[in-house]
Amino acid sequence: MLVNLQEILKIAEEGNFAIPAFNTYNMETVMGVIEAAEELKSPVIIQAYSRLFASKEAYYLAPIILAAAKKASVPVCFHLDHGAGELEVTRAVQYGCTGIMFDASALSLEENITQTKKIAEKCSYVGIPLEGELGHVGTVNDASMGEYTNVEEAVLFVKETGVTALAIMVGTAHGHYKKAPKLDIERIAQIHKATDVSLVLHGGSGVPDEEIKSAIKAGIRKVNFGTDICFAFLDKVFETSREVYAIDLFMKGVIGNVKAFACEKIKLLGADGKA
Repeated sequence: MLVNLQEILKIAEEGNFAIPAFNTYNMETVMGVIEAAEELKSPVIIQAYSRLFASKEAYYLAPIILAAAKKASVPVCFHLDHGAGELEVTRAVQYGCTGIMFDASALSLEENITQTKKIAEKCSYVGIPLEGELGHVGTVNDASMGEYTNVEEAVLFVKETGVTALAIMVGTAHGHYKKAPKLDIERIAQIHKATDVSLVLHGGSGVPDEEIKSAIKAGIRKVNFGTDICFAFLDKVFETSREVYAIDLFMKGVIGNVKAFACEKIKLLGADGKA
């Protein structure tokens, strides 16, 4: 069943677990995620990255995600990940997203608040909850890591913008880590206690399981997985024999590999059996 971001995060808040948010890129990744969620009776967020909305891919991908969500027996939110601007946000609304993330975290606090509030108000007109980001979660290739999210600034940001969810910088990054990250669990707990929104952990791929579990215990309610789902897909593609050239048959194992990865993360986040 298709639900919005606020509805699905409420399930996580009440159950003290985290919703797995998987970035998908094609029909096969969507199928793998949905099959995992159905099998394990887990609520799930299916995301698509901002650049897919800036180009033409999301136009074709969105109907697949919506069809899967509406057919599913578990709660599914269709979410824009790291919306870069009004173009991407507008298309996400047009294509049926039930949750939107707008990322102005690279800007100053004041400008981040101004831009995020503007988008939050527009999304509220059509009943779509917004995720913002405070404390820029960069990539593993960045020269240095940005400053961790400040508790007092998080309180101000939430109050001024009216976001439903807040992505925070506590030690993660996007991409494949050269060294496993150590999260600031106390910072998560402080922000969770001080704010009334659901906290989001970006860069979940490659974070040690115990760190993820501790982050959830401290208050994280949504964990994003992007890089690792790509590798789950590609690893199986590269090892599948080219003698299997009918694409639907070729992709059977690929879908299964994505499903296995999604099942692993659903269980890690404690989302199994929560639908």
